[in-house]
Amino acid sequence: MKNLKLVLTFLFGAFMVLGGVNHFLKPEMYFPFFPDFLPKEIINYFNGIVEIALGIGTFIPSFRKMATLGILILMLFFLPLHILDVFKESPAIGSHQASLIRLPIQFLFIAWAWYISRTK
Repeated sequence: MKNLKLVLTFLFGAFMVLGGVNHFLKPEMYFPFFPDFLPKEIINYFNGIVEIALGIGTFIPSFRKMATLGILILMLFFLPLHILDVFKESPAIGSHQASLIRLPIQFLFIAWAWYISRTK
């Protein structure tokens, strides 16, 4: 089980790094998630930096616990954005069907992040 947890931790870490890099490559993809009254570019790039840092942290044993806990907190923080997206007239990710598919995936990410952040 310990090897499986480590593999899942590294996999999530790689996913976070790639997702973080994507915030810089395709920033406009993330803008619809943020409310109009917020500075979308700043929030997007900040999120990208945080995701990259947390992802890299999963590969460094002395930072792994803190990074995986950070990933869990980040996934919980993103959850309201995905819930709100389901009820938008024009969901950020394209369609209502896509937003309805994305929401349970977010819960899967939360469970995954919780699992890798546990001490035992």
